[in-house]
Amino acid sequence: MANPIIAGTTYSGQFASKYISAALLSASTIENGGVTVLPNVKFKEVLQNLSTSALLANATCDFDAAGSTVTLSEKILQTNDLQVNMQLCRSQFFNTWESMQMGASAHSDIPKTFEDYLLGYVASKIAAEMETTLWSGAAGAAGGFTDGGLSVIATGAPAANKITGVAVTALNVIDELGKVVDALNAQTNIFGKEDTRIFVSRNVMAAYVRALGGFAATGANGVDNRGTMWYADGGGVSFDGVKLFMAEGLPNDTMLAAQISNLYLGVSLLSDVSEAKVVPVYQYDGSDNVRVIYRMAAGAQIGVLEDIILYA
Repeated sequence: MANPIIAGTTYSGQFASKYISAALLSASTIENGGVTVLPNVKFKEVLQNLSTSALLANATCDFDAAGSTVTLSEKILQTNDLQVNMQLCRSQFFNTWESMQMGASAHSDIPKTFEDYLLGYVASKIAAEMETTLWSGAAGAAGGFTDGGLSVIATGAPAANKITGVAVTALNVIDELGKVVDALNAQTNIFGKEDTRIFVSRNVMAAYVRALGGFAATGANGVDNRGTMWYADGGGVSFDGVKLFMAEGLPNDTMLAAQISNLYLGVSLLSDVSEAKVVPVYQYDGSDNVRVIYRMAAGAQIGVLEDIILYA
């Protein structure tokens, strides 16, 4: 079969939502609910924060708000316009798409057209990059977020909320996680909240699993006497009652304790800045190339820096 004829496909605004969603929201942290997603931020979103003094007082016949202090503050989540310009050779991808069409694939959502396949392929690459950008991208970096990734934004937290980290191993990971929980109790009021998590880098999670498997203590056999094999069965991992969340995009030896509701990702899904396009340049220049173009906007922010603990 000859290579497919591509007439050119363009999705803009709300029609691009399917592909932009796949690109922006398929990063592992986002897909697993690790942050609060604001889905239609074109440029800026104001995050309102409200704090109060003690609210209960002795009852009287009059309205008296003198004993209650309400403090309003705000943080600005600003998105950055992003683009992807990629050129691909049709012949290098056609066989894969054709085999998927014939059912020789584990994918349940089979792309109906070659254009859909190319857009989905590029979206998966964007999602992998988005995971790193979300957590550790530098502020204002090309192709990144205006304020940087969440671990970068977290460096603006008060000094008492930041812990200087070390190289984490199975021998010291219990002590290092303990420092985070101790600081969580001393500096914030989010310990015990339903959505509080300790977001950990891949190497910290690996060290903790090995420690729980008993390899940090001679003669220990770990959870259910099964060494590290217990982790393959799934289930949540926690430390001192706080759930751990492995954030693939965090740099090694980094942890961030926070509520999911305090970590924000703003993306443009339905706005007019969103676009996904396939351009059949082979029809004009004698090559066998097609170009895939994405345009979108994204940014991250932490609502209350006083309610996070950064270990880095």
